[in-house]
Amino acid sequence: MTNFHGSGKAPFFEGWYFKLQNAAQTVALIPGISADEDGNQAAFVQVITDTGSCCFYFPVSRCVFPQKHRFCKIGDNIFSSKGIHLELMNNKVQIRGTIRFGDFTLPAYPAMGPFSIFPFMQCNHEVISLRHSLSGTVEINGRLLEFQGGVGYIEKDWGNSFPKEYLWVHSNSFLNAAASIMVSVADIPFFGFHFYGCIGVVYINGREYRMATYTGVKILRCGSHGVTLKQGKYLLRIDVFTQNAHLLYSPKQGKMSGTIRESPSCRARFRFYEGDRLLLDEVSTQTGFEFVLDKENA
Repeated sequence: MTNFHGSGKAPFFEGWYFKLQNAAQTVALIPGISADEDGNQAAFVQVITDTGSCCFYFPVSRCVFPQKHRFCKIGDNIFSSKGIHLELMNNKVQIRGTIRFGDFTLPAYPAMGPFSIFPFMQCNHEVISLRHSLSGTVEINGRLLEFQGGVGYIEKDWGNSFPKEYLWVHSNSFLNAAASIMVSVADIPFFGFHFYGCIGVVYINGREYRMATYTGVKILRCGSHGVTLKQGKYLLRIDVFTQNAHLLYSPKQGKMSGTIRESPSCRARFRFYEGDRLLLDEVSTQTGFEFVLDKENA
């Protein structure tokens, strides 16, 4: 029997985001499962690269989602804390490979902070590893991608629907710092009203800085070209310059019927200040970025 994170009552979705990067290429894998309001379940693995995206579907009977473990098996594809193994094929795309993970860099505490205690949130978010080393290869339609010495990132979402409006940006590809920066700003329905909530995790050379709604962050700017956050003496500014967005499917009331567009490898500038002191100023050419507006009210 399939077990979901949390209550598991339909409608529901649960999905992981595995980011693989080497010096020049990005591959993101999104394994997951969804259940619509009638309880109809579907399992999938979405793949997004620098050049495109695709989705593979599987019968739930061929999948394992252990309730007490973080990861999953979908068909012959394994997603674990040690690494991943891929056997994905349709009439257009063939993906095979094995990637091994180094030790995870764990966040100091759950990304949602005190909001993680509420079981009814529309969409829950968890950062599993801020960064970890990679080894191994992935072959896509005969093209071999080598990830020895690469860097990875893992997060997870679950609930019933993605927010109607949100920004998400992440990079752990920096030349002069062992860093990982993730920011999510979203429209959050909560006890009958809505507010814009923020989660920001800034990890630089072994130290984590948390900038979030529950720690008093102020959203100074949020749009299609980036975000600026201010919290006490800390200021984070992310400017997104180039975007190469590809189609992904997103959950609406448990059904993967929505569509979004993600840029897996944007060029973006990250600046992080502690008062007048500049702790990070780098341009990353492998920044993941999504910006979604409510089309009905835009």
